[in-house]
Amino acid sequence: MATDPLQSIKLRFGIIGRSEPLNRALYTASKVAPTDLTVLINGESGVGKEVFSKIIHHLSPRKHEDLIAINCGAIPEGTINSELFGHEKGAFTGATSDRKGYFETTNGGTIFLDEIGEMPLETQSYLLRVLESGEFIRVGSSKVQKTDVRIIAATNVNLEEFIKKGKFREDLYYRLNTVPIKVPALHERREDIYMLFRRFALDFGEKYNTKAISIDADARLIIENYRWPGNVRELKNIVEQLSVLAETREVDALALLDISPHLNFRNLPSIAERDNKQSGGLGDNYEREILYKLLFDMRNDMTDMKKLIFEMIRMNNLNVPEKIRTHSTKASNSITDIMNYPSVNLDNMLDDVDSSQYNQIYDQESSKPIFITKDDYDESEIMEEDLSLENMEKDMIGKALKKYNGRRKDAAEELGISERTLYRKIKQYELE
Repeated sequence: MATDPLQSIKLRFGIIGRSEPLNRALYTASKVAPTDLTVLINGESGVGKEVFSKIIHHLSPRKHEDLIAINCGAIPEGTINSELFGHEKGAFTGATSDRKGYFETTNGGTIFLDEIGEMPLETQSYLLRVLESGEFIRVGSSKVQKTDVRIIAATNVNLEEFIKKGKFREDLYYRLNTVPIKVPALHERREDIYMLFRRFALDFGEKYNTKAISIDADARLIIENYRWPGNVRELKNIVEQLSVLAETREVDALALLDISPHLNFRNLPSIAERDNKQSGGLGDNYEREILYKLLFDMRNDMTDMKKLIFEMIRMNNLNVPEKIRTHSTKASNSITDIMNYPSVNLDNMLDDVDSSQYNQIYDQESSKPIFITKDDYDESEIMEEDLSLENMEKDMIGKALKKYNGRRKDAAEELGISERTLYRKIKQYELE
């Protein structure tokens, strides 16, 4: 029976997982390995980019030669040229003897340049020459030397963005990116998380001479839905913590979160959860209660704004569009009706009017448009105490009496109330 080549690679290099993005990356690595093409491996920190460099090297004709991994971000800028290309005695302070660089000692093998985006621009130009012609020069020397080295580079940053910022050479990027390999992040292969957990649990059980830990269904759900910014490396650290700190070998969700509470964090825009003591165990009901309260407050604010707008229209003796006039006529257009039916009439008036109609309010005498601005609203908010219904009614009755020089019959007609009601209000508000 034929063996799956990808499965053979996984077994040989200890790779756990069956997700499609992982299989695609492994397939590309296996196909490019027999060639001498330059490879650029992209992936977040902790996804295992160095493992892919080993796969490519050990499946290539160079497998019997050296593979050297170099972290470009860990070597100081002043010494990286010497580390890579070597130097002559006396080339700089401290250079007491000749030294061979990695491109000279690894001739015939493979160099893995990790975090290539951190390489200084000057060193990038030297590397470009090696890629194009296989030539390099030691620091402090004028002699050109040849090398036969395959380069595999890796990065966890967007090199195209670095090019735009002038931090990375565009020509070098295209020479390195001959064959790109995208190593998926752990959150992109969630079906592999539990498999990796079990493998690490067995490894640490053997390491610490204890029974391997296991997790229940709820704990499994937590680890499979966590973002894992540190990827496989972070998962491995969590399993090691549990292997050492867990009270029992079977870890439930509470024990998991007790040791690693950050696993319950989500990068989602949601209302923060409270613990059981604070929320009284309400859970989703508590969040729903907060949402209902927010919507109720918004509704109240909208109702107050409607009242404010129409009272300003009435108090300033403004004309309104026909649709609003129709509704206000049905409502008797009186202060008494507004007090008795504030929500129904005002809601109906505004619901049938789109925002553009508010620009059609005109002053009766000048026929010029009058706009209600934010300043008008802010000023009214400052006078919030004077906008109570009782004060508004008192003010309107006072204006009506003043308009008709104390003639109560005319004032009552103007207000749309009976004379008897007017007499009672005058006495109530001491307007005599």
